[in-house]
Amino acid sequence: MTDESQTEEEELRREPPELDPEMLARREAALRHVRKFGDPVLKSRAVEVEQFDDGLRNEIARMGLLMEDAIGVGLAANQVGLLRRFFVYRVSEDDPLQAIVNPVIDWSSEEEETFEEGCLSLPQVVVEVTRPAQIRVSAQDRFGEPIEIEADGLEARVIQHELDHLDGVLIIDRASRGQRREAMRTLRELEQGF
Repeated sequence: MTDESQTEEEELRREPPELDPEMLARREAALRHVRKFGDPVLKSRAVEVEQFDDGLRNEIARMGLLMEDAIGVGLAANQVGLLRRFFVYRVSEDDPLQAIVNPVIDWSSEEEETFEEGCLSLPQVVVEVTRPAQIRVSAQDRFGEPIEIEADGLEARVIQHELDHLDGVLIIDRASRGQRREAMRTLRELEQGF
């Protein structure tokens, strides 16, 4: 494993930093807006975005703030109850917020990487997911202009994770049977308040 791969794995596995009371309150408030496992919208395929208007751009901005407050690296529209094909992400605090609308993976590498992934919609669940190491995506930006993204490492993984959401696919759907069972146990315990 290269140093870069180790850094990306640490980034994926990182625990939220120790939060002061204000940040913790903001995180908890943001997470209340994120749909959780069991909500049917998370298993539904989102529809293409056809209108690129201020409403879309406002929703993108709102999702960016929610993602930031929730201490996430990506957030898909259906995670906030919108069945529309777009998501936001930021893999590094120094990067600008990226908004990807109507994404399609045009190419993915044969080389794959397996790392642990978590999800704001599946609290306290972490499973190993194998994904192509590099991808090329065609999409539109928040104004409807065509864009193409070539990504590898953490960025490729985040894009694929969020695109899965738009197709109604969750990380537990990509996990091994044993990890899926353990994830379901964790989710049941959370639901029951343990």
